[in-house]
Amino acid sequence: MPARKMLAALLAALVVAALILPGCSWFGAKKDAKYLRYAIAAEPETLDPRKSTSIPAGIAAAQLFEGLTSLDAANSPVPAAAEKWEVSPDGLTYTFHLRKGAKWSNGEPLTAADFEYAWKSTLSPGLASSYAYQLFYLKNGKAYNDKKASADAVGVKARGDDILEVTLERPTPFFLSLLAFRTYYPVNRAAAANERWAADAKTFVGNGPFRLVNWVHDNKMELVKNEHYWDAAKVRLARADIILVESAATRLVMFENKQLDMADNPPVSEMPRLQREGKLKIFPFLGVSYFPFNVAQAPFDNAKVRKAFTLALDRRTLIDKVSRGGQTPAVAFVPPGIHDAAGNDFRAKGGPYYADHDAAAAQKLLAEAGYPEGRGLPPVTLLYNTGESNKLIAEAVQEMWKRALGADIQLSNQELKVFYDNLDKHNFQLAIDSWIGDYVDPMTFLELFETGNGNNSPGYANPAYDSRLAAARLASDPGARAAALHAAEKILMDDAVVCPLYFSTSAVMIRPSVKDQIRTILGIVYLKQAYLE
Repeated sequence: MPARKMLAALLAALVVAALILPGCSWFGAKKDAKYLRYAIAAEPETLDPRKSTSIPAGIAAAQLFEGLTSLDAANSPVPAAAEKWEVSPDGLTYTFHLRKGAKWSNGEPLTAADFEYAWKSTLSPGLASSYAYQLFYLKNGKAYNDKKASADAVGVKARGDDILEVTLERPTPFFLSLLAFRTYYPVNRAAAANERWAADAKTFVGNGPFRLVNWVHDNKMELVKNEHYWDAAKVRLARADIILVESAATRLVMFENKQLDMADNPPVSEMPRLQREGKLKIFPFLGVSYFPFNVAQAPFDNAKVRKAFTLALDRRTLIDKVSRGGQTPAVAFVPPGIHDAAGNDFRAKGGPYYADHDAAAAQKLLAEAGYPEGRGLPPVTLLYNTGESNKLIAEAVQEMWKRALGADIQLSNQELKVFYDNLDKHNFQLAIDSWIGDYVDPMTFLELFETGNGNNSPGYANPAYDSRLAAARLASDPGARAAALHAAEKILMDDAVVCPLYFSTSAVMIRPSVKDQIRTILGIVYLKQAYLE
């Protein structure tokens, strides 16, 4: 839908909402309620931290679980479920001391064995976790996942109820930050015996500052203060509702009707007005939006075609006219904001890999691939998940690729769960996707395209690329590690496995009354100490 038609539809929706909403409690979000109401962009695909991969699931899980560490407002790891730890001189062994008396939301004791069970079950081949690779830093983690070692050989051991010993394959400088990520959360073994435990408030068990008391799927999640949480005295909200609304227009209607206190990702057409009115904040975000190519399907099994599509984009125009969120054009894959041991920004050091919008070079490459001016180019379908901003971007790039390359692009939108299922199964040609760092290091972006990675939607496999990542993991010298990571990114860009679009920001509608939330550059929100003024 063109932008002007979308704005008309939005205004119509606002009129309807003005007539309907004052007398009802749509999604259970009452006007001027005294508890926090926060709308996220989608239903979490699961609350099982071993299986979830999306930002919405991560936001919900961060209220209901707690890892050994969490991140503070400066994005640095701080003690959480673990009150302290020691690290061996060689950087391979961590000994974590859990907080005495820590409990699950059902009142049962939280023990080191709960972490050991969660991590080993995530790595188990039978679970088929897309994020199992996040635990390959553990000694024999990958070997166990590959069925080449036993669970007993994995480097995580409970040494009593409150001591967890962790042994790594090699020193990992970002390990304490990684522990704040949900794949490292504990899981209650008794609860997890029920395969549906994480899909129903009645069976859900967590260890975070809030507990789940009601979950109306595709509608809302009701959270209340967890009286069993070790730091409950600092939890200021008695209740918080997470409202599940995929439509950006609907989130805007609810926010402006005072049915929400905070809401992610407003309609892009309304962002300039919301900023002028002081209703919108733009937060830093360690992320990149991009188009993954299915490297096994024509025409994108040809690297020259992939490069042609990459060079043909006019990213600055897309940002200024379509996304409007203060993003910067991505002419590489790893975003800015990641510094090495010497204080160098990885992106600044690596520089751009190509010019933004080089139509002449794009046309030349497409002709060299056998498709001059797009003649003979097989049908191409661009897949994207439901959402106004994705739709606007899809329509804009459809026109750009038509004008620059003569390519006829068909558009196909799908509900979020179906979309990601198709990406996981490589059932697409070209898609709109994004990636937010799981921790603050280039590896969280580059390891996506390692052979066999559970999030490697392009199906890319290149031994030279894998070897650079392996070298980075083995490097003890920070300079050698950085060099290996830069070399890996160069291979990725030379092979044009993905077409980067822009480096992300996080746009949030938020009322002045919302205080003391922590929103990390990784897209996770902590409501532990939040309150309404």
